[in-house]
Amino acid sequence: MILRHFFKKNGLVIAGGIIQGFGMGVFLFPHSIPSGGAGGLAVLLNYWVGIDMSIALWLVNFSLLAIAVRFLGNSTALWTMASITMTSLSVYFFQENLSIPERFVWTDILFGSLFLGAGVGILLREGVSNGGIGVVALIISNYRNTLPGKPLFWMNGVIFLLTASIINWQIIIQALLSQWISTKVVDLVCSADFYGTYTLGMRKK
Repeated sequence: MILRHFFKKNGLVIAGGIIQGFGMGVFLFPHSIPSGGAGGLAVLLNYWVGIDMSIALWLVNFSLLAIAVRFLGNSTALWTMASITMTSLSVYFFQENLSIPERFVWTDILFGSLFLGAGVGILLREGVSNGGIGVVALIISNYRNTLPGKPLFWMNGVIFLLTASIINWQIIIQALLSQWISTKVVDLVCSADFYGTYTLGMRKK
């Protein structure tokens, strides 16, 4: 039973990371639209020092793992490491191997946000952070017994303001729209009755 649960959770974490990475790498990052707080910081690192987006995302996410260990425990931190790594690898793979010749930014925002929200939602309902600001959102969700979408939106919004003020103010509109769509999908996935019971990993009853 324990082994079955491990493989089930492992499969969902891998799927969540790949889906999230697909939305980010294919639809959002080509327009420099941050996928979240960590994505916003990754965009800034890419803008300032030219670090590849996948590597910048990995560095930002892993810098916040200490918080995951302190508040969520070693197990969640290890699963978060796995989700971060899978997401970063997916971003790199899709950016290198999949390109869309004709783009329309608002369509890309819609599809990117839907995939991003689905991936993050799968991870959060398994009690696994998607990394970065998701760590803080999961902590707030656990301690306040709320869905993680709302705190995730507001914290990311602050980072978007910083990113937009440095790179391009148009980004803030696009990023906030993307976050609004994706966090709605996050809460939808987290609250959906897929298994007959509510399974957000560390949700208080």
